[in-house]
Amino acid sequence: MNDLIVFEELEAASNHRIGLATLNSPQTLNGVSLAMCEQLDARLRAWQDDPSIAAVLLDGAGGKAFCAGGDLHSLYRAMLENKSGEAWGNPYARRFFEVEYRLDFLIHRYRKPLLCWGNGIVMGGGVGLMMGASHRIVTETTRFAMPEVAIGLYPDVAGTWMLSHLPRGIGVFLALTGAQLGASDCLRLGLADRACRSTGLEALRAALAATSWSTDVEARAGQVDRLIDGLPDPEPLVPGPLQIHFDAIRAACDRADFAEVCAGIRAWTGHEDPWLARAAATFAAGSPGSARLSHTLIERMRPLSLADVFREEYIISLHCTAEDDFQEGIRALLIDKDKSPRWRPATHEQADARWVERFFRRPWPEGQPHPLADLQA
Repeated sequence: MNDLIVFEELEAASNHRIGLATLNSPQTLNGVSLAMCEQLDARLRAWQDDPSIAAVLLDGAGGKAFCAGGDLHSLYRAMLENKSGEAWGNPYARRFFEVEYRLDFLIHRYRKPLLCWGNGIVMGGGVGLMMGASHRIVTETTRFAMPEVAIGLYPDVAGTWMLSHLPRGIGVFLALTGAQLGASDCLRLGLADRACRSTGLEALRAALAATSWSTDVEARAGQVDRLIDGLPDPEPLVPGPLQIHFDAIRAACDRADFAEVCAGIRAWTGHEDPWLARAAATFAAGSPGSARLSHTLIERMRPLSLADVFREEYIISLHCTAEDDFQEGIRALLIDKDKSPRWRPATHEQADARWVERFFRRPWPEGQPHPLADLQA
């Protein structure tokens, strides 16, 4: 049986080493399981405290994906086993979301250069791993998205924080349509720092090993910047579809009224640009409840600290495991694969502002502290 994550330490100049962590479940497009999150969290903490480790590189095996999301099959089984109907009655979900969010928060606050090779599919939980990295590298194969509307969830792993800090309207569009972005659009939005050829991973590893690392940890970020600049450039990047339609998307989606946003996205049904047409089709087929929840969260999360966002998302995610749509979305996409989910609520009109408030109530017993109370802002 293959290791879920392959950990290596690459000898580097100046008596330093480079920590290498490769997500190693290519058959699931490196979807992260609870065990993977636990292993990666433990190793990243050890490397952070090891003075001989100069920097860390995170990538995914198989060539098709860095990470396509989380382990939905295990969450589905846990939802079926939760006969209580209560959000707090799912011990697996409580553990999974706590460990995953702690890991993502650690990456955001990592004290050493942490590079993420975002090649291929980077979606859902993969975005959570990539977003906090100090150096986020994309390639000509990158397909970046938060497609949770298709499975009855919402952009968690601090996706609500990330989307809320994009130009107004853009984050709402990405959340409600699951639209995929390539390297050019990721760079335009500040979701990536550098584009390289997909064949450049070995060159990156060699450059990390050849660097004479400074004893000043803060100076190492600049060293990484310079070595990345020396990697093979990709083919010239042309404006991506989001850049092309940027103004139209903002005009349609930068609205406080949810119904107006829905109408604006529906107007792209059958659009001559297949990218916009596909976005409208995904929205129409997606969970109306997820769309309402995402629209609400992007506004609510904007003023919060990252730690507070993870705490809010933990509450909301547990409620999602007790609501119908998340389980139904996984069933339709991955279990029965009929791609015919029966959403509840069934329409965007039924998913009103009063309905969405159920997701913000703390689900644990009175007087118990938040499981992520110790995250520091």
